[in-house]
Amino acid sequence: MAGGEATAGTGDHSVDTLLRLIHEVSQISIAGFCGKFKKDCTDLARRVALLAHLLEEIKDLNTHLGSFNSCFSDLSLALLAAKNLLLAANEFDTKIPSGSAAKKILFQFQCVTWKLEKALDSLPYDHFDISEEVREQVELVRIQLRRATERYSGPVNSNLLSRSLSQPLDKEIDPLHSGNSGIASLHIENIGNIDHDVRPKVRRVPQGSVPNGSACSQIVQESERIGNSSKMSEVGVPEISGSTREDDSPFKSHTESEKLDCPVIPVEFLCPISLELMRDPVIVAATGQTYERSYIQQWIDGGHTTCPKTQQQLQNLTLTPNYALRNLISDWCAKNNIEQSTTFANGKIKKGDGSFRYVSREVAAIEVIVRKLSSRSIEDCRAAVAEIRSLSKRSTENRILIAEAGAIPVLVKLLTSEDRQIQENAVTAILNLSIFDENKGIIMLAGAIPSIVQVLRAGSMEARENAAATIFSLSLGDENKILIGGSGAIPALIDLLLTGNIRGKKDAASALFNLCIYQGNKGRAVRAGIIPALLKILTDSMVDEALTILSVLANHQEAKAAITRASTIPVLIDLLRTGLPRNKENAAAILLSLCKRDSENLACLCRLGAVIPLSELAKSGTERAKRKATSLLEYLRKSQQL
Repeated sequence: MAGGEATAGTGDHSVDTLLRLIHEVSQISIAGFCGKFKKDCTDLARRVALLAHLLEEIKDLNTHLGSFNSCFSDLSLALLAAKNLLLAANEFDTKIPSGSAAKKILFQFQCVTWKLEKALDSLPYDHFDISEEVREQVELVRIQLRRATERYSGPVNSNLLSRSLSQPLDKEIDPLHSGNSGIASLHIENIGNIDHDVRPKVRRVPQGSVPNGSACSQIVQESERIGNSSKMSEVGVPEISGSTREDDSPFKSHTESEKLDCPVIPVEFLCPISLELMRDPVIVAATGQTYERSYIQQWIDGGHTTCPKTQQQLQNLTLTPNYALRNLISDWCAKNNIEQSTTFANGKIKKGDGSFRYVSREVAAIEVIVRKLSSRSIEDCRAAVAEIRSLSKRSTENRILIAEAGAIPVLVKLLTSEDRQIQENAVTAILNLSIFDENKGIIMLAGAIPSIVQVLRAGSMEARENAAATIFSLSLGDENKILIGGSGAIPALIDLLLTGNIRGKKDAASALFNLCIYQGNKGRAVRAGIIPALLKILTDSMVDEALTILSVLANHQEAKAAITRASTIPVLIDLLRTGLPRNKENAAAILLSLCKRDSENLACLCRLGAVIPLSELAKSGTERAKRKATSLLEYLRKSQQL
């Protein structure tokens, strides 16, 4: 950037300046956050990074900001405040014994999220003709900012909020002196010498390893007994008697917080085995029960073949992440000011049984390997990335330590290496690292997606397969679905779906399914040619995968029209007659989406003799298949009466 360019806050609020601020926030996050406010910083940086697509689209239009300059001025100042806050919070010194300053930083996070939401709300989206996909992305960010604002202090103090929003966006209100003028006595630039506040503790049972046999069953039964007799809802923080001022600080003093009862953990947030608050809840596919991953994995690894809670035989040992429950737990912890246990800190790593292990030697060894990733010697680099790939495959601990050592940004750079072996090992290492959920955000912030897409398009077959699997892993997060969908990944995945080997096709299908859950990606997929590709594999060897993706697409108007034009209805009716139960279920679901309020498609069903297989399915299919078939028959009956 030219040396004479003005900085935000001095009157230059151009799109280039806003993009530069977002880039600077991304650079701060790539370096990594640590300490007390690591999660706050990571979440704020991720939300800021999502705004780049909006500003790039405005920039591409070459439209003068004109009368809307004040809106972009607000956004510029909010982004500058976010950048400064990230720098200050990341340098927070927890060793200095003062309780008030950390509360000020938390309030600064609340103010910045308010300001960003307010600035985004005032932008003239219609004037700039912003695309539907980007609008949806910005709306997602606004919702997240709103939730984050509320989580910092529970219900927002309306008096304090209105005073904060009435100030210019480069001013802050000090929550500890909110009865004064409303202008902060604390400046973001000067909040390094402060310490952490006291957070309420959670009642916990003693940690230990997974019990065996009947002992485990007794623990699970006891937890259910406790659950049936306790309040299922979370306990709010009680009001302090005698406190009636509307402008009281949303943060409690040290003395007051000690008087409050510890919040009771909702029983559905406790692992049935350990009776501890779950951090990584997973669903046992065979029974539908949810456990903390480390405990149920130890149970299975111990040779047990029954579900600890139901005692059913486990015919299927698949463990599926329970993202909905994990988000609820995370929100509850944030609302109750409870820090979830960190996995790695002070040279120690938390093991699956809750105990800690010192890993100083492992950290030192991994740091040596990571440094070699940047070696000018192609042989040294090749050996180092192969070693990182191997280590990242072995354990969750290694995935944590490798990310902590700063390997991810270096691995992202190696994705564009001309050496095929380095490229293959780099993309596979990133795939392995992405299995640990906290690494997903680091990978996204490192700008990995464009390079992964490049590998997906032009890499070796093994590299393309692993690139597709990496996209699948990263796209499990809703925010990532948006970013990946706009990166050009969908056409590259469709190409792999058509040209890859069986493993590559399955990886591509899994990634496409995940991406197409997001409504904004469905139109992209249709325009990229996904419907003909799905029909090809539907008549090939991947019926399950094709039907699953079609069932997700069929409720989208553009996809519905493309499916109908591709003469898919006869194929689906044939599957109603000859398919496996799951195939019949999905075929009926797709047909129902195609035929709702569509007289032509309903007439087509009648002509092709769909009534008989639908009637049989309504009697003997799966529960879902029965519902879909019954609804379709009702639509057919009404259409014939017209």
